[in-house]
Amino acid sequence: MIYDNAWVAAAIVIFVGFLPTEIWRWLAVLAGRRVEEGSELFLWIKGVATALLAAVVGRLVFVPTGPLVDLPLSIRLGAIAAGVVAFLLVRRSVLAGVVMAELVLLAGIWWG
Repeated sequence: MIYDNAWVAAAIVIFVGFLPTEIWRWLAVLAGRRVEEGSELFLWIKGVATALLAAVVGRLVFVPTGPLVDLPLSIRLGAIAAGVVAFLLVRRSVLAGVVMAELVLLAGIWWG
């Protein structure tokens, strides 16, 4: 019997990558319903999530991989600064911050 490699790869991704993490996401949703906003547990969870996000962004800026390696640090830092400014100017819109940072990165690629 001949197997299509694409289907085998997709099945491996679903069963090894997606399902094990999806179970934890659903358990977190169920457990999160019982956590009241403003409680100490909620604030701790929010703090940990914020710290993890900051660590990922810091790693992308200061220890980049892939195409970001080719961009100078000044452009990567400029993208962060532009994203923060856009976030603050557009009523604390995360979307505005992300879009602005992406535009700065794309401009850096284009003119770099």
